[in-house]
Amino acid sequence: MEQRTPVLGVIGGSGIYQLEGLTSIEQRAIDTPFGAPSSPIVLGELAGRRVAFLARHGIGHTIPPAEVNYRANIYALKSLGVPRVLSISACGSLREDYAPGDVVVPDQLFDRTCGRQASFFEAGLVAHISVAEPFCGELSAALGESVTRAGGQLHRGGALVTINGPRFSTRAESNTYRAWGMSIIGMTTTPEAFLAREAEMCYAVMAHVTDYDVWHIAEAPVSVEMVVRTLNANTRLAQATLAALVQSLPAERGCACGEALHDALITSRLNVAPELRRKLSLLVERYLA
Repeated sequence: MEQRTPVLGVIGGSGIYQLEGLTSIEQRAIDTPFGAPSSPIVLGELAGRRVAFLARHGIGHTIPPAEVNYRANIYALKSLGVPRVLSISACGSLREDYAPGDVVVPDQLFDRTCGRQASFFEAGLVAHISVAEPFCGELSAALGESVTRAGGQLHRGGALVTINGPRFSTRAESNTYRAWGMSIIGMTTTPEAFLAREAEMCYAVMAHVTDYDVWHIAEAPVSVEMVVRTLNANTRLAQATLAALVQSLPAERGCACGEALHDALITSRLNVAPELRRKLSLLVERYLA
């Protein structure tokens, strides 16, 4: 049977794999120049369109945020021809009006992580990508419409701050992020969003508010139980949103994400070592030819 290119890659939890209406399911183990991804890629058909799924923290949630192989995850999806990536993530709210159970589609990103492999481009080939707008506006708009269609309480926009984890914030940290104008807090969106941009893939986040982090004096501080309980309650919403989103995506992208490297590579192609060129050929070959 002919294998069609997935229209969407989803990075999230295992609950999505039980999506109602998903057919022709197969698993694909993929190796990359950056190692193995967090899990095998699950491929399937949804509403007549092909989709790919990846468990960010591994099967059974065994990989902490700072140890996720973000480069391998994005590269593996890219190798399948995936043009768009949807991240389904938990987040804490840093605003009174973003309540647990709500969904946020953020439009800005603040990176407070450290020590993560944040770029495909190492010594020998330098690239400076633009991430002034870190999320794809086209995909984010379609995602927001799909959340609303699925009956979710949606908040469009807001700044997501990514912390290193695995611990939660102190109250002083949480209040500082609020003072800085951050809207939600999570542990996995960076460097995932930046790597997707380097791979010229659209990227958007469906952030499920599970708690008020630790700043809210009238609410209990965030706990694992609180996060899991809210995520489980939102599983149906995530599934319905995904089904609506897949059906709404146009065949061709109308954004600039697919040209992100066009003016980003600064190293002369004559100075790129053959082995490095082979390693990154999936990402850069059309610019080095």
